[in-house]
Amino acid sequence: MLKRKTTTVTVAAPQARSGFTLMEMLVVVAIIVIIAGAATPLVLNYLAQARVDRAKLDIKKLETAISSFNAKHGQYPETLQQLTQPDEFGNNPVLSAQDLLDPWGRPYNYQPAQMTQRGVPMISSGGPNGNLQNLNNDTLK
Repeated sequence: MLKRKTTTVTVAAPQARSGFTLMEMLVVVAIIVIIAGAATPLVLNYLAQARVDRAKLDIKKLETAISSFNAKHGQYPETLQQLTQPDEFGNNPVLSAQDLLDPWGRPYNYQPAQMTQRGVPMISSGGPNGNLQNLNNDTLK
């Protein structure tokens, strides 16, 4: 008896593709660039508003320190630098020199002779451009 020899041919299954094509990568990068471009102005606006809000809070803090100085000494300080000095008993100063700078790195404007509607000296910030733009303790509520 003759045996027939059978051969089986196996076809290799196509290998799964690994990685991304250049076109897929370009589409993803383009989407990321579009999203970043749209979000950047929003983030910058939030940062600018955060500086203005910080200036408002700093002005209120300075006003409180000036009022405390007035209550303790019977007069308002001639300069804001007086608030950074230890008192006559050697106690720590009320404020640090860094507290006298606005969020844009410029010193706050202090005018002890000009009083606000509430009867405290005027404190203001130059704002982002250095021109007084209603960032003072008379316009803040």
